[in-house]
Amino acid sequence: MAPILEVDRVSKRFGGVAALSDVTLELEPGRIHGLIGPNGSGKTTLFNCITGVERIDRGEIRYRGRRIDGIPPHRIFHLGVGRTFQVIRVFPELTALENLLVVTTGAFETARERALELLRFVKLDRLAGEFAGNLSYGQQKLVELARVLMSAPELILLDEPAAGVNRTLLAELLDAVRKLRDAGKTVLLVEHDMKVVMGLCESVFVLDGGQKLAEGPPGLIQTDERVIEAYFGR
Repeated sequence: MAPILEVDRVSKRFGGVAALSDVTLELEPGRIHGLIGPNGSGKTTLFNCITGVERIDRGEIRYRGRRIDGIPPHRIFHLGVGRTFQVIRVFPELTALENLLVVTTGAFETARERALELLRFVKLDRLAGEFAGNLSYGQQKLVELARVLMSAPELILLDEPAAGVNRTLLAELLDAVRKLRDAGKTVLLVEHDMKVVMGLCESVFVLDGGQKLAEGPPGLIQTDERVIEAYFGR
């Protein structure tokens, strides 16, 4: 099966710092992939390059065989690539429902039905009328995930979805991610919680110093000596 996303020898520098150096990876569609590495290893930079927030210096990024590096973020979004951010970006003075509706351009009633369906999907339908600023941190993350899903993306990038989320809401979030995979979506997530990565992801990519250090199934990554030294510490 053709990869849904191809990152081909991508490099990105910020002044004299090489944030990414010849990074190559492919995402098989319909699977949950993890992206791990120490702080400063280039994970968020890679997310930003995939979604057009940052322009790459060298290499190519292809989504469904189409080259997307160099095109604006809103066009990449409309092609079917959605993402969440490490820092939550909800509108606190809008309700949970309104936070989803702000990204729609179609008929209001159709959009409202879709938004309510997605709030049910993340088990927040009972809080549809609550201001987002009154929701817990974990609930706000679920609202953000539901908002990303409003555009029905095929590739979903999640930046540290488990960070700061209590265990109960985390279980609901991870259940939602699995259901997305079961529905044929492809997920790439950056996460520091190794229990989440190893229990959720079907393949894992490891970055260190802006370079791809390793890739493979979770069990293999856990026992890779290079990963243990670079990420887990010795």
